[in-house]
Amino acid sequence: MTTYVWDYLAEYQNERADLLDAVETVFSSGQLVLGPSVEGFEKDFADYHGVRHCAGVDNGTNAVKLGLQALGVGPGDEVITVANTAAPTVVAIDGTGATPVFVDVRADDYLMDATQVADAVTPRTKALLPVHLYGQCVDMAPLRKVAEEHGLVVLEDCAQAHGARHHGELAGTLGDAAAFSFYPTKVLGAYGDGGAVLTDDESVVGELRRLRYYGMEDVYYVVQTPGHNSRLDEVQAEILRRKLTRLDRYIEGRRAVARRYAEGLAGLATSHGLVLPSTTHGNDHVYYVYVVRHPRRDEIIEALKGYGISLNISYPWPVHTMTGFAHLGYTKGSLPVTEQLADEIFSLPMYPTLALDVQDKVIAALHEVLRAL
Repeated sequence: MTTYVWDYLAEYQNERADLLDAVETVFSSGQLVLGPSVEGFEKDFADYHGVRHCAGVDNGTNAVKLGLQALGVGPGDEVITVANTAAPTVVAIDGTGATPVFVDVRADDYLMDATQVADAVTPRTKALLPVHLYGQCVDMAPLRKVAEEHGLVVLEDCAQAHGARHHGELAGTLGDAAAFSFYPTKVLGAYGDGGAVLTDDESVVGELRRLRYYGMEDVYYVVQTPGHNSRLDEVQAEILRRKLTRLDRYIEGRRAVARRYAEGLAGLATSHGLVLPSTTHGNDHVYYVYVVRHPRRDEIIEALKGYGISLNISYPWPVHTMTGFAHLGYTKGSLPVTEQLADEIFSLPMYPTLALDVQDKVIAALHEVLRAL
């Protein structure tokens, strides 16, 4: 049987009764769109983070897009972010009419290099969009300093960092607003698509709620500001509300897998050049993915297929090198760390219900493959 990077079936079996009850709760409520489940999840998710407001939306991409728009980003503006991210981060910026501007990432934790941000600011810069990648947070203090000095807004991309902390503060509470994805693979995942934006700003959440509902507010069929159909589904909201009560347990499960990998692969890190994840000082990592690194990555992945292990690369093509963003004018060599990582990183299986024998299988196979290189 093939081992994949992610699988939800064991979790589903463990939680099946509660998940099916969530569906029954919604179907019996008499309200299938923007009803009590969305409202309840928004309150619970905001409370978990200790912020005032949450607006649920249909997916993480629109959480970024509408979050930026609610913060005043639009055509003619620039948004500083990274190219070592899932393409939707940048697609969302483009969707506002703004221009993405990239800075490189750090070689140790693969996160935005905050020291490069000030030099990337121009008179057109409107927002900073740090991506809390792989399960830990960007160094936010220097970013907030740049934002304050230049009058910029900060939107955190927290799609991969549910429950992660930075110097004790939760991801999603470190900027002006924060965008989350609840795609099924996420630390807090739905059984379909979903997203949300957190903010303490009442005017921002008001604009978000208009934008997700065509631009309407109190009077239906009257558009105040042209928006979208980007509502969080009631069923997904109810499922997320149930799963939110188990989020800390999911995180501990991921950390347990990460500890076992670290112990089992330590020898390969010392003798065979396998670079294991590092946790930056002040961060509490939640291991959305367990990203390792090796210069012969492609050979390793191919060899592991012979052991029935299929791995993932997050991400093999930096966004600035994609044809769809060629108009931005970046060339090969523009972001050297990002480009090197794209040739070397790969992700090991990571989810809370990953069985011990499967972890052992992955660890043993990596030992055999790397020693044979």
